[in-house]
Amino acid sequence: MTIQPALPFSELDPLTADLPLSVWVTGQQDSRTQRRGRYIPASMAHPGKMLPAIARHAIEHYTKPDDLVIDPMCGIGTTLVEAIHLGRDAIGVEYEQRWANLALANIDHAADQGATGGATAIRGDARHIDELVSKDVLGRASLVLTSPPYGDSLHGQVRTTRDSGRPNVEKYDNHYSRDPGNLAHRSLEELMEGFTEILTGCRKLLKPGGFLAMTVRPIRRCGVLVDIPTLALAAAADAGFTPWERCVALLVRIGENALTARASFFQQVNTANARKNGQPLHLPAHEDALILRSMPLA
Repeated sequence: MTIQPALPFSELDPLTADLPLSVWVTGQQDSRTQRRGRYIPASMAHPGKMLPAIARHAIEHYTKPDDLVIDPMCGIGTTLVEAIHLGRDAIGVEYEQRWANLALANIDHAADQGATGGATAIRGDARHIDELVSKDVLGRASLVLTSPPYGDSLHGQVRTTRDSGRPNVEKYDNHYSRDPGNLAHRSLEELMEGFTEILTGCRKLLKPGGFLAMTVRPIRRCGVLVDIPTLALAAAADAGFTPWERCVALLVRIGENALTARASFFQQVNTANARKNGQPLHLPAHEDALILRSMPLA
């Protein structure tokens, strides 16, 4: 896929020019602290986890107790866990059996902690999500909350020489899997085509006027900045959704006089190296939270 310069947000859809904008204060605690005790330890192995505070904020603001929440790419079940802790019900679909099993384990763990909602995770291809769930789910969900994969390899975890006894820093748990059928292994064009299929199926599960919330951020591929938020918004528009809000979900801690970054080891190293080479890069401070509705607005 040829990477083209990103369109201004307002040119993608006329409604985006005047979209409301809000800031979600979701980075006051680091990701490990947010998950500690709330998720089983094996959950840290997933390379692309949604921040629990982001999921919780979206669920609190776009649903009410007893509503149904859907995550078509649920990974370890962050959306599902946060939903049932808030008294909602949730259904997730996950392509990889390993992560689907972890999502189920996290649901059981949440129930043991007193979560009052009910949830399940289904192993399957979310491009057929409307066929994977029972028919009584169609048209009943209030919120679809998800995030697309950005590629086959992410930053993952780090093992230092002190830990391994070997020279150099080692990456591990930085792949979703080696399965070529996973959309994470496809080209950017194929990824977005698959994402459009997934969102088209999800729209059938939503009640009229139901919400879609996507968390996305730009990525660099071969040194080129790829505007994933704009591509994801285009995929959602192709699936029949109407833009509603564009929000900033913070990944940094707001202190009295400064922001504290929550960047990974490799984000810090890559940013430092880029600056040495004269590129004015900055550590990531937020994700875009794109909010859409499942029907055109009058």
